[in-house]
Amino acid sequence: MAVRFNVFKTGRAVPINIVLFDDALIEMMNVTVIAESTPGPIAINCATYVGYKQKGLAGAIAATVGMVLPSFCIIFLISMFLDNFLEITWIAHAFRGIRIAVGILILDAAIRMIRKMQKKPFPLAVMITSFAAMLAIDIFALRISSITLMLIAAAVSLALFLVKHGGKEAVGK
Repeated sequence: MAVRFNVFKTGRAVPINIVLFDDALIEMMNVTVIAESTPGPIAINCATYVGYKQKGLAGAIAATVGMVLPSFCIIFLISMFLDNFLEITWIAHAFRGIRIAVGILILDAAIRMIRKMQKKPFPLAVMITSFAAMLAIDIFALRISSITLMLIAAAVSLALFLVKHGGKEAVGK
């Protein structure tokens, strides 16, 4: 199988033909599947793939943890001292600005999802119910963990899937 790439050199596209043999094609498909199965930046995906190729599932887990753990530790240390940092006026103002920007990004993502959503009664009912639940939680200042909300959503989704596809027959297929 031949793949054609255009490489830009001095302002012009120069075609390069690369022949991928069956093994290389399968290898590229494996890279894609494994890299896309983990969330996050390409460095984490590459670490997962290399770990998998070297030591299987255990290597994939170890490489991914090794890639994520340093950043997690740094953020964890920063969070321990965040209250002290927030006493500095310009840092507190920066965090308020970041909070507004994150809200706008979430709103933008929600609008895009709504535009792409199927305009059928069930998806609309799920969207309206979810929005109403989030609004009620915010208005009444209920202390509900986001993990709890995700687990409830997963349970409801699983139940609806099983009802729609006939219970145990759908799970076995």
